[in-house]
Amino acid sequence: MARAESGTADVLNMKDESMLADPFAAYGRIREQAPLVRAAMPGVEPYWIVTRYDDVKQVLGDARFVSSVDNVPDLEVPDRMEQFQISRGIPPEFLEYLRTSMARLDGDDHLRQRRLAAHVFTARRMIALRPRVEEMVGDLLDRLPGMARDGVVDLVAHFALPLPLAVIFELVGVPEPDRPRFLATIWQWMIAAGSGKGGASPSGPGDVHGFILDLVERRRADPGTDLISSLIRVRDDDERRVGDTELVWLIMSLLIAGHETTANLIGNSVAALLTHPDQLGLLRRRPELMPKAVNELVRWCSPVVTAPHRYATEDIEVGGVLVRKGESVMVVFAGANHDPRAFDAPERLDLDREATPGRAHLGFGHGLRHCPGAALGRMEAEVALEALLRRFPDLALAADPAELRHARIPGLWKLLALPVTL
Repeated sequence: MARAESGTADVLNMKDESMLADPFAAYGRIREQAPLVRAAMPGVEPYWIVTRYDDVKQVLGDARFVSSVDNVPDLEVPDRMEQFQISRGIPPEFLEYLRTSMARLDGDDHLRQRRLAAHVFTARRMIALRPRVEEMVGDLLDRLPGMARDGVVDLVAHFALPLPLAVIFELVGVPEPDRPRFLATIWQWMIAAGSGKGGASPSGPGDVHGFILDLVERRRADPGTDLISSLIRVRDDDERRVGDTELVWLIMSLLIAGHETTANLIGNSVAALLTHPDQLGLLRRRPELMPKAVNELVRWCSPVVTAPHRYATEDIEVGGVLVRKGESVMVVFAGANHDPRAFDAPERLDLDREATPGRAHLGFGHGLRHCPGAALGRMEAEVALEALLRRFPDLALAADPAELRHARIPGLWKLLALPVTL
């Protein structure tokens, strides 16, 4: 079986400009060259990247691949995720919270948090939330014309970003007066850390911990219908299910992931529609296609390019390549979702694409690694796109598509701005 060497010349540089400028094209080339490729970035030891659809599903669904290095038996293994976070400027003391996140847990610990999250993202709650999301969308669209400068509006700053932030604040139960404090203590701090300027904000994990614990205590004393109250009720029924640190990180994850990923999905989706007038016209003529369209947009321009590292607990063959015990693999959704082995003409955006059994896109993960908040993200994107296209039938891009700028962060596909005319 094939096995690449982990020397220097044959190791892919994940921070190469071509990888960051167009990850879909770059990973597509890699996918067709080899099933697995060795990769690295500054401060992180080399690892495998997996780009083909069937191989990605295998890794995500195989319990022999674990998310925590502590679960690799009888072997000292470097934690690539922590190396990556530190290289981005996130202080080491914050890693305590990262280690307790659902994405970093395995086995019973992972299932415990997953069941807890299931109490949050119920179908009934999503149905009940939709009318409120429609109101929020309407309010933001009412304000858009007033945000124009010389006839141009930045749809990221004034629509894609504020909508999911408002939704997740309300869903989680962050009171209106506390929202600026939240932004100061975690969101701006995470931006500073993620840009490699850790410490640029005076806030830190201790502030975040105190802020969320304060919310928890207030909700315990005066429970409501929000998610924090729901989590407290479930957690307090059996304290062994989740500890204080896990509860804080779970709430923090809901606030961060529930905002940023959806914002990026909405921005990416609008840009894709405006640069594909045939598909935009199809959706305007047949608005009933919206649920199918959102699924296709997640496949075609997913905001999540890669998943966190997973570690082999024994020698495992993936795509004919031997992954040794303790080695790290990183699955690439941008490669798998454009794999011609799984999708017909995958580079074509087709909002009326018929799903093939067993070939659903992997934009929200797979199996036990499927995003628990996927239903919320899909619903917000459906409501946002439907209302935006209805309200502004002449919506158009106000820049050359080649000039649209994306964040240069490995693993993310995130528009920095989307200038449009209404």
